[in-house]
Amino acid sequence: MQSHDYLKSWPTRGILVVFALAVILCSQNTFSQSLRSQEEIGHIVAIENLAVQNGTVSGEAHNNSANTLRDVQLFIRYTWLWDNEFHPGSEDPGTSSIYTLPKEIPPGGRLPFTFSPSPPLPKVSGGHFVTSVSVAGFTEVIPQTR
Repeated sequence: MQSHDYLKSWPTRGILVVFALAVILCSQNTFSQSLRSQEEIGHIVAIENLAVQNGTVSGEAHNNSANTLRDVQLFIRYTWLWDNEFHPGSEDPGTSSIYTLPKEIPPGGRLPFTFSPSPPLPKVSGGHFVTSVSVAGFTEVIPQTR
């Protein structure tokens, strides 16, 4: 009998199939995720009262859902626009960051935030930064029902 002949027997294959199905079914229920459009995300969590000064971004995240939100991640993008786009410089100082809010946001609640890039944005001439903030991700805590 060779070392892998036991895998060819019907009881062993049956046990492996049942085990594989159990792992697949359990993982789908345990690690359920859904992808949503930017429009859907905007209905759940909104970024409001946004202000930018010298690269520092501040504002509020507003939870519009009926559930607690945690691990709200903001995508903060500093896009560099050249004064003369036909003759741009050799290096683009634009950058981006993901910032995770430090606290949960209760249903209907607001959480103020402030983000400063590290290292600070470079002092460059010949253009200016345009800053945008969007929601990159979050966890919606949905109470378990029986």
